[in-house]
Amino acid sequence: MNTVETGAVHRMMGAVGSAVVRRPWWVISAWLLVAVTVAALIAGFGRPTEEDVSLPGSDGQIGRDLLDQHFSGSDEASGQLIFEASDGRLDDPANVAAVTAALDRVEQAPHVVSVTPPAAAAGTISADGTIGYATVRLDIGPRSVTRQMSDDIVDAAAPARDAGIETVPGGALARHDAATHASELLGLGVAVIVLVLVFGGLVAAALPLFTGVLTLLIGVGAVGLAGHLTDMPGVASTLATMIGLGVGIDYALFLVTRYRTLLDDGTAIGPAIVATVASSGSAVLFAGGTVIVALGGLAVAQVPILTTLGWTAGLVVLVAVAAATTLLPALLAVLGPRIGALRVPGLRRRGDSGAFWGRLADRVTRRPGRYALGTAALLALLAAPTLGLQLGQTDPGDDLPGSPTRLGYDLMAEGFGPGVNGMLSVVVSWDSPATGPDDPRVLALRQELSATDGVATVAPPAVSGDGRVSTLRVQPTTAPSDPATVDTVAALRDVQPDGGQLHVTGAVAIKSDLTDQVADRMPWVIAVVVALSAVLLLFAFRAPVLAVKAAVMNLLSVGAAYGALVAVFVWGWGTAVTGLDGPVPVESYVPMMLFALLFGLSMDYEVFLLTAVGESWQRTGDNLLSVRTGLAATGRVITSAALIMVCVFASFVLNPSPVIKMFGLGMAVAIAVDATIIRGLLVPATMALLGRANWWRPGAGGPAAGDTQADTQRDGLLPVGEAGRPLDAAAGLPFSTDGNPP
Repeated sequence: MNTVETGAVHRMMGAVGSAVVRRPWWVISAWLLVAVTVAALIAGFGRPTEEDVSLPGSDGQIGRDLLDQHFSGSDEASGQLIFEASDGRLDDPANVAAVTAALDRVEQAPHVVSVTPPAAAAGTISADGTIGYATVRLDIGPRSVTRQMSDDIVDAAAPARDAGIETVPGGALARHDAATHASELLGLGVAVIVLVLVFGGLVAAALPLFTGVLTLLIGVGAVGLAGHLTDMPGVASTLATMIGLGVGIDYALFLVTRYRTLLDDGTAIGPAIVATVASSGSAVLFAGGTVIVALGGLAVAQVPILTTLGWTAGLVVLVAVAAATTLLPALLAVLGPRIGALRVPGLRRRGDSGAFWGRLADRVTRRPGRYALGTAALLALLAAPTLGLQLGQTDPGDDLPGSPTRLGYDLMAEGFGPGVNGMLSVVVSWDSPATGPDDPRVLALRQELSATDGVATVAPPAVSGDGRVSTLRVQPTTAPSDPATVDTVAALRDVQPDGGQLHVTGAVAIKSDLTDQVADRMPWVIAVVVALSAVLLLFAFRAPVLAVKAAVMNLLSVGAAYGALVAVFVWGWGTAVTGLDGPVPVESYVPMMLFALLFGLSMDYEVFLLTAVGESWQRTGDNLLSVRTGLAATGRVITSAALIMVCVFASFVLNPSPVIKMFGLGMAVAIAVDATIIRGLLVPATMALLGRANWWRPGAGGPAAGDTQADTQRDGLLPVGEAGRPLDAAAGLPFSTDGNPP
């Protein structure tokens, strides 16, 4: 027996089900209270985000820390107001008057400390005089800048717009574009259709939706509130929404399906709920635990943004597991027999077993070698583009045309060159204090930096009050996402000033360090995630071969996801469908995050499938029959769950962020491959080839029963069912042609 079917976890989940059945309204009230509390806190305090990447111990982070320690205001947010004159030059008297009036009003906006107007002498007006920018300093950090603050500052610049001067926000002021919920709504819409088709009624279909939405509200809300306590990138909430919507609906779908099956078998409502939580609830617990363990493995990378994305996504999965195993059973207890109410005319609810999946399993297990080789070749083809994967960094120039970030980026690049959007800061800590900006060492350093390949300009130096640290702003000749800019960072770091230690910092430099660390740590993360997940599966099923095989299978689905990323975003195949206007680099941390997420999510379906196969094995001791029966029994529900998850993930390709598009596409491809090619073909083929080895346990002396029969079937003889009954010739299983047990 395995841990999912019996043992401490099974008994614990049964106790949870019993407690929920006794006090369903208490459970429902508690969940609603938590949801209302989280919603109220979000409404009152907001969800701050911080887009700057930190990487302790890196050269870029050391430079940033020196700036924070020696220069006041370095931790305060600053942004730009970018002006483009439609008539004449910005420094024409009429335009100067309009810009000055606008900036006078901007200075009165809340949290504005100072405004530096555009000026040709300062290099903030383009050579042709049509584009310029003002720097707006705030008295708060970037994490505290809200969309309302940005809107107030942009609105205050109305006199410039009234004079025909286009005004566009840049920097911190352009990061808070209005959020769109089109992806979530599209995902929910698809989920509604699939659930209604699966259950044939509105009440049963509404239960997974309700738990999924509540998971989003509580889990994603908690992630947003955590932004008050720690740096929280904007991608964290969106990624948590993707995961929460997918697993929240899927986990509930599995439990509702099991519950209705028990009711159809004549089990009373209370015992059916308890049995559902004990069996399917245990599987959900292990499935969710696998996702959380995989995400926890990201900590090995020692990259703060990955650690943050890992625990935030894990938090949402934890909420989804809790909702599926407590809130959903409470709703079932309250509904009682009304779960089948509001039937949709013309829709007939079908059983969970499926003749299609049964016939497919029979066909595959008759010729397992052929299917295993063919499937492996197909997966290798899908993963082949991964060989061209190169980690990089996106920039606002990759955002959707017409978005505020893209408008500001394009105007700045047009007026001042592409490197202006990726300014670098060279920071030097001197052994002996510098006398000021005119110190010979500082002047010599500026001259050497100006002569470095890839450098367009070097701004006048600034020296700290104690003379210990100086900094120079360097503009590269290339855009932030251009690999040549990373080469410029490396060239600058090769400069060795006399009597000082040089560091290069800035967003581009730190992301360059991030790319290097991700590449170095990737093998370790893969090893840890695979090992931890295999151990968890071993604990769940007590079958070492199954645990190792499942881990290998998941690696194949991840490879397919990587291949899709390269083909679409690097090679540009079908890029227009994603809404982008050309190829973009794959953000450095995306593959590692995708690996952890996909490895965990793919394990979900493996757990549910192996649970059904294991139950049949315990009854029959027949390996091939168990594989066929398990696949037939889970085929419909897993396919429905996978379809929901694929559509939810694919809908996020509509998100304006290229990084979110990468996550959405990669996860959709991997789940689709896992739920069809791997689960429908490769899993039954490999289990047929392994035969009795699937169920081997150290010290157990081999399979419990059915060895001779299993061996005979594996040798290619006519398959037989339970008690030696031949399989149905049409269906290939001991099932009737409608897919249901006779």
